[in-house]
Amino acid sequence: MGKLVFGMMQSLDGYIAGPSGLPPDFRPGPKLFRHFVDHVSGLAGILYGTHMYEVMRYWDNDHPEWNENAHDFAAAWRPKPKWVVSRSLQAVGANATLVSGDLEAFARRLKADVEGEIDVAGAELAGSLSALGLIDEYRLYLRPFVFGGGKPYFAAARPPLRLVKTDLVGEDAARLICVPA
Repeated sequence: MGKLVFGMMQSLDGYIAGPSGLPPDFRPGPKLFRHFVDHVSGLAGILYGTHMYEVMRYWDNDHPEWNENAHDFAAAWRPKPKWVVSRSLQAVGANATLVSGDLEAFARRLKADVEGEIDVAGAELAGSLSALGLIDEYRLYLRPFVFGGGKPYFAAARPPLRLVKTDLVGEDAARLICVPA
């Protein structure tokens, strides 16, 4: 059975992006980036919202400025099955399936049919899945930034969560792992 996990970096005040987007220094350092390479390597697949899928398409093609970690991330990411929930996209790239229609039925079927961890990527998608009670785990990567506004990790109130683990990841991130209480 699959497990839907929503995890993103966020500022100390709870935002995944500030009012004008992300500052350049919000990018993960080498150790945190390596953590994400290892994370993606172990995934059964990734369930994307439109915007996050379009951002992540960057990894479809090699870039000359990439270091070893970037090449490793691309190598881990490219073969993963990707499901893209979108009303606006007409087509998606390699190893991706466009999802339209009933999100709840699709997510329940995905959890039943796919063995392992399925990453949920995109705050709006995660909000919709949370409202349906389908997110199994939340991973908050707290970074030492304060944005003062912007796009929140949680866009609406959530039912109570239970903290199950905390640890330091990389150079400057504390990871909180929570599950629905």
